[in-house]
Amino acid sequence: MGKILDKIKLGKVLVSDGAWGTFLQQKGLKTGECPEEWNITHPDEVLDIARSYIEAGADMVETNSFGGTRFKLEKYGLEDKVFELNKAAAEISRKAAGDKFVLGSVGPTGKILMMGDVTEEELFEAFKEQAKGLESGGADAIMIETMSDLDEARIAIQAAKQHTRLEVFCTMTFEKTVTGEFRSMMGVSPTEMVQTLVGAGAELIGANCGNGMVGMVAIVEEIRKANAEIPILVHANAGMPVYSDGETVFPEKPDEMATLVPKIIKAGANVIGGCCGTTPEHICKVRDAIDKS
Repeated sequence: MGKILDKIKLGKVLVSDGAWGTFLQQKGLKTGECPEEWNITHPDEVLDIARSYIEAGADMVETNSFGGTRFKLEKYGLEDKVFELNKAAAEISRKAAGDKFVLGSVGPTGKILMMGDVTEEELFEAFKEQAKGLESGGADAIMIETMSDLDEARIAIQAAKQHTRLEVFCTMTFEKTVTGEFRSMMGVSPTEMVQTLVGAGAELIGANCGNGMVGMVAIVEEIRKANAEIPILVHANAGMPVYSDGETVFPEKPDEMATLVPKIIKAGANVIGGCCGTTPEHICKVRDAIDKS
């Protein structure tokens, strides 16, 4: 099947998947329940989500393992099941993906290095344990995502690079400041991100969450100015969140998202998918837009 990077080198723009969390909630995941435990207790529901994105035309699908480090799982008393839950997550997405790719999702731990919550060694061990589980279950790449702290992102990349044979990708989350710049919650700009992540060994970088496709265009342009070569992935929200009747709603319709695809390709994106609020319908429209571009 080759590697994701090989496909990108051929000049192909690839399609990734969309939201997972909201989909799990629609299937009955309750507040306070562990999403990763569903890989063992509700595997068919998780498989259905992964399969729906592949059927929508995605070239790759993530795993239900975003909170799969011991630091997240210990809140549910599942810290001794890190390997098992991540392996199961990758096996489920592998089953759905067929000849498509599987991205092993790795999210932030919730621990803050600069506050002394955790040491670099503890973070490294936690990410290593998770990455090994994802590799064992059949992931093609480790997708470190939604990062805001450069050091945590760097450590996660190094752990995956040193302890798996997989491609290692990393995205951070940026929000627009009052002065119109993009910064992560810890104050990191897309430009500052590039050197550290690439230096740590990330083979593809980018942004996820925090912005709809419009904001992502500017972020991709900034990354491209800093590095002309590195492959870029975008997982955009379905627009910016709106609070309506006590609920957070992402208003961008599939067609609206798809109209921005040519702009984000022109900016330099190589892989395009969705984050919060995006559905298989969004991914289907993104697929159509890429095929026509």
